[in-house]
Amino acid sequence: MPSIKFAGAAFAVLFVANVQAETVFVTLEKDNAIAVVDPAEGKLLKTVKVGQRPRGIAISHDAKTLFVATSDDNTIRMLDSTTLKEIGKLPSGEDPETFALSPDDKLMYVSNEDDAEVTVIDIASKKAVAKIKVGVEPEGIAVSPNNQWTISASETTNMLHWIDTANRQIQDNTLVDARPRAVTFTDDSQQLWATSEMAGTLTIIDTATKQIAQNIKLEVPGLSSDLVQPVGIAIDKQRRYGYVAMGPANRVAVIDAQNYKVEKYLLVGQRVWNLAFSPDQKRLYTTNGVSNDISIIDLENHKVTKSIAVGRYPWGVAVKP
Repeated sequence: MPSIKFAGAAFAVLFVANVQAETVFVTLEKDNAIAVVDPAEGKLLKTVKVGQRPRGIAISHDAKTLFVATSDDNTIRMLDSTTLKEIGKLPSGEDPETFALSPDDKLMYVSNEDDAEVTVIDIASKKAVAKIKVGVEPEGIAVSPNNQWTISASETTNMLHWIDTANRQIQDNTLVDARPRAVTFTDDSQQLWATSEMAGTLTIIDTATKQIAQNIKLEVPGLSSDLVQPVGIAIDKQRRYGYVAMGPANRVAVIDAQNYKVEKYLLVGQRVWNLAFSPDQKRLYTTNGVSNDISIIDLENHKVTKSIAVGRYPWGVAVKP
């Protein structure tokens, strides 16, 4: 009997250690800070001042550098992901909100909403190397994992612009529903998913043909349709499930990525903005802007397990292994 207890305790310690190995970073738009969260303990470790109105956030593929868009400072800040000390700034153009890294971390593509353009930054030299004119109010942006395409979603033009990463020219455009907000490629680069906030829809596009393969209307029984405003997207690497943050609907849609059926809606915090996987893709973290917290979703059971208060108006989220 003692050996059984010991084995059980060892398993529990191992499980906690695996979860503790990751750190969740959350931008706090109204606190001008980032929150540092221990998801295993389910608690906020600290907040770190970072600049004016931080929103977009990402971590380099080697997990050493954290990038934060401080919109009112007109810059992207580079932080050491361990010390959280600033190690550089990138010339993002005016009012950066969202950005995307190339798969090799050499380039960054930044949406400049007011100027209707995408700024391309060489990260090593910390210099802007191109500015690409796109539609009105670009926001969502993504680079395909195979590094062939950069997609810019223009909210007012209701269009996705296909930018060839080789020549930095727009090669095609896809008209989508009203106010596209976020775009994400599947891990194999074969599909592009895009949310349309005002239409309450998710559009799935075949990358090879640039044609719409599926359009999904998100509807929550008993909830007014005007509250269904999809924004952030996360798709697992095996393309089993896609997850969509639904804004003031306070839910995350769970979508079968093979048959495109909505399996369920998970109730999270208020005004859910963005999503990020744990490194093993067993958990999903959501930023809930109005309730000032993040939710942790167990993806094996598709259940919300925890809510953690982080600070005022959490917006972006990134996870360090």
